[in-house]
Formats: sequence, C-alpha cells, structure tokens
Amino acid sequence: MKITYKGDYALKALFQLALKYDEGGVVSITEIAKPGDMPTKFLEQILLTLRKGGFVKSKRGINGGFFLARHPRDITVGEVIRFIEGPIEPISCISEEHYKGCKDVACCIFRDVWKEVGDAISVVVDTLTFEELVLRHKERHIGIKSIYEYSI
Repeated sequence: MKITYKGDYALKALFQLALKYDEGGVVSITEIAKPGDMPTKFLEQILLTLRKGGFVKSKRGINGGFFLARHPRDITVGEVIRFIEGPIEPISCISEEHYKGCKDVACCIFRDVWKEVGDAISVVVDTLTFEELVLRHKERHIGIKSIYEYSI
C-alpha cells in the first residue's frame, strides 16, 4: 500500500472538517488547504470525489464550503484510503481468494507473510476514526500549551 498525494490530501481535508464538526462544520477550501499546505485546485477535485463517495457535503454561497456528511466517529481512515487509493493489501494476490495471476499462488510462502502485513494494516486503519484523530490532536495541543505556560 502506498498513499499518494491525493490520498494524503483527502485524509488531511477530512481531518480539518472533523476538527470543525462540532462548530457547524462548514469550512471553505482555502481554510481546509492552509494547514496542510495543499494546492486549492487539486483539493477542490479531491473534495468533489469525496462528495461523490458520501464523505462530505457542500454548501453554496457566501458562507459556503464543505462539511462532513457523517459524524467523525462514523468515518474510518481505512474506508477513506480504500475509496481514494483502492485496496490496502501490499500485494494483489492476497486481496482475492481465487487469484490466478501467479502459478505459484497456492504454495507461495510469502503470500501468508503479505496477508499478515495486510491484516495488521487493516486493524490500524479500520479502527481509527476521525473522531479519534481529533481527540489525539486536542491532547497533543494541550500538552504543547502546558510546556509554555507559567505563572508568577
């Protein structure tokens, strides 16, 4: 599995929308792009793709922008990766039960290794929600602020 810029930007965009979810959640493309240093034209294409996938919705007008179509707890990193990038398995022979692209598939010793790798990746990305990412972000920022706080 390799995450392209498109996949990376899709994840970052959804994260920015998850951060704003409790505040009403409508965020302009410029506001989404800035923290992740994403090109707005490319991000616009990605957000349209995410809209087709049911991850985001859009609102037109002066206060328009994009917002999450579902609660952050209902969107996993794995489902986004699969939607944007395709299968997460490290090699194609483990994603299908009846793979016929290799004559060695039935006895290949490495197929089990790659299956274990794919399963390990799935456990991480399929259990990690955007709500969890927001909580991690908040915890990290609380820790950073406390380093610089002092009292006299």
